[in-house]
Amino acid sequence: MHGIPFLTRLLIGPTKVFAGLILFLSLGLSLGFGQEISKEKESSKSTLLPKDPKKATLLSAILPGAGQVYNGKTWKVPILYAGIMTDVYFIQYNHTRYETFREALLAFDAGETNQFPSLNRAALVRNVDYWRQNRDLTLLLLLGIYALNLVDANVDAHLSGFDISDDLSLSVDPKVETFAASTPSLGLSFTLHFKK
Repeated sequence: MHGIPFLTRLLIGPTKVFAGLILFLSLGLSLGFGQEISKEKESSKSTLLPKDPKKATLLSAILPGAGQVYNGKTWKVPILYAGIMTDVYFIQYNHTRYETFREALLAFDAGETNQFPSLNRAALVRNVDYWRQNRDLTLLLLLGIYALNLVDANVDAHLSGFDISDDLSLSVDPKVETFAASTPSLGLSFTLHFKK
């Protein structure tokens, strides 16, 4: 702990977790690419989907936001990086508070004075546990943001072939029907029209 710069100590844990996740996802995606797909299926998929979902997911796995750029949804990249930067800030904040209370607890156990003379050992232990738990939860949130980035790129690529042209229309009309010689009932009729 002595002699190691604070930023290096802070980034050792999250960097290992983040690098491990990237390695795991990259290996999983490369195994998925290694499977043989018949030429007919591949050619029919390429005509239905203008964007390749595997490529979008792989790009986002390598560099978060790259899959969104590939899909043409560049407006999502600043939102993604704002979420990542905010989460990294809270990881650093919670880690700083954890280290502060941990050092105070170690000083208390050694019989030295600490920053919090009004707190007893139980209160210091509660604070150490609280800030460590907050730091760990924000690390999990970072992994969640990374996973959401991958899912978003994949789903956007799958939906790239979805028809949103004017050839489709939905009409909602009121409808009155009579059931088995009883009084008329009022309802709604939903009709989907395909124009050619």
